[in-house]
Amino acid sequence: MLFTGSSRHSGLAHVALAVISIWAVVQYESTLAEDAVDRLQTSRLQAVRQARTDFASQRKSIPRSDGYQQHRANLHVHSHFSHDSRGQLPDIVAAAKQAGTSVLMFTEHPAEHYDFFKDGHRGLQDGVLLIPGAEQSGFLIYPTFSLQGITTKTPQELADLVRGRDGQIFVSHLEERMDWQIAGISGTEIYNTHADFKEEKNLVATLKNPFKLFQLSAMIQKYPQECIGAIQNYPADYLRRFDQLCQTAPHTGVAANDAHQNVGFGVRWIADDQGRLEDALGEKLLDIDLSLIPDSEQMRQGRKPGDLIYSLYLDRYEYSLRHVGTHLLLTELSEVAVRECLDAGRCFVAFDWLADSQDFQLQLQSAAGMTPMGSRTKLTDNSRLQGHSPLPCRWKVLRNGTLFHESAGAQLDLPIELPGVYRCETWLHVAGAEMVWILTNPIYVDDAR
Repeated sequence: MLFTGSSRHSGLAHVALAVISIWAVVQYESTLAEDAVDRLQTSRLQAVRQARTDFASQRKSIPRSDGYQQHRANLHVHSHFSHDSRGQLPDIVAAAKQAGTSVLMFTEHPAEHYDFFKDGHRGLQDGVLLIPGAEQSGFLIYPTFSLQGITTKTPQELADLVRGRDGQIFVSHLEERMDWQIAGISGTEIYNTHADFKEEKNLVATLKNPFKLFQLSAMIQKYPQECIGAIQNYPADYLRRFDQLCQTAPHTGVAANDAHQNVGFGVRWIADDQGRLEDALGEKLLDIDLSLIPDSEQMRQGRKPGDLIYSLYLDRYEYSLRHVGTHLLLTELSEVAVRECLDAGRCFVAFDWLADSQDFQLQLQSAAGMTPMGSRTKLTDNSRLQGHSPLPCRWKVLRNGTLFHESAGAQLDLPIELPGVYRCETWLHVAGAEMVWILTNPIYVDDAR
């Protein structure tokens, strides 16, 4: 939800200052006391980048022992089909490849003029698997058939409709739906970037203040990923509710990128010295006189009236997609395999902007064999929860939502002597603070009796 800029000339800082000064005359909100803004300090951003560099040099690849292929997915992604995005598919696919993503699961806002299932993005494009879906009625839905023209009266009815034909459905924006009890759903978001951003009230106010926005622009251009990472908080309320739900029935936890690339502004050349300030969706904010902007003639070189001559967008797809991902343990890279994996809960969430989580493993070993995340097994005398991380980290094991075990290192080997719902978190030390890195789905251990 923060920004990076694109610039053709070194003097384009003048346009930002000039445009923001004009914009401020008609649109201004004062800032409040700092919260996440505290983390947008050059010294801390430098320290976070150094930590990321150190993690990259320290990580060690681990051969997978579970027989699965690990693929990084992004769920809750919007494109130009949604009314609040102008994202074009080639740009989104290119951003996904930069972020290390091989599965994009779109969630367009439904509308009468298109069918998100029939018209949506599907298939393999440049090595990235595309699956169409929608953000609808409080859910992320990935049906196996068109819902165009179908109406449902309750959330439960919609869930039954999607699940009844082997589709997947996840509760979205859990902060708004903590009391929902929907039977048979696939799972829920256990982290949502937009929800995390909304909690930073003072940062939101700062970004709405053009003067403050400009003051932050240089460091955000220099540290784009670290600045987006500044909004990351431990999703305690989401996880508390997730743990409750998992004790009633298996639920798959996924990350929601809520990616739109729809926050920012641009300057469009109209004719002669006439320009227009637009928001990220191309809507006019106000007319501007380009002659008042230093270097505006140079900016127009090679351009024609109607072209954007400057842009500064806050939530570019690459950084939004890299921030957090859902890692799927697949039998193959196909839509069928993705759907099976999500139904099984064989996946984990990772804040990959901190460190690459490729090769992370967690399973329960027992006399019955290997039990992966999302699965149910019986307790035996030699049941052991075993994990392998490509980086040394702090392991936190939760049983039925309560901290059960804590240790440090690259490996976890914990005897399990009690039935329960077990999930793991891994934490990293980043620039003087502990930050959550990986959130696994549970392993359900039943009493042997």
